[in-house]
Amino acid sequence: MYARIVRFTDVDPDHLAARLAEVESEGSPVDTPSRGIQVLHDAQQRTAVVIQLFETADDMAAAEGPLDAMDPAETPGTRVSVDRGEIVAPLKVELS
Repeated sequence: MYARIVRFTDVDPDHLAARLAEVESEGSPVDTPSRGIQVLHDAQQRTAVVIQLFETADDMAAAEGPLDAMDPAETPGTRVSVDRGEIVAPLKVELS
């Protein structure tokens, strides 16, 4: 499994909520072979981190162009960094 991690600043909480609602009702604005997505939001700092999951490195590479070409209005805020990598330790902690 591979992950593409994108950090955003200048995230308006209302804009983010609207974007997430739109994605839930209409699907992703970009067609990619993503296996999942997680969004972390810090309303006080007005930042967000979006983690996109892909089955293979080729799937992640195929998504790069469409994701990079997204209209900024379709993103949570100002994109400041993009990291990519293989998930090498998918650990889960079980609470007792």
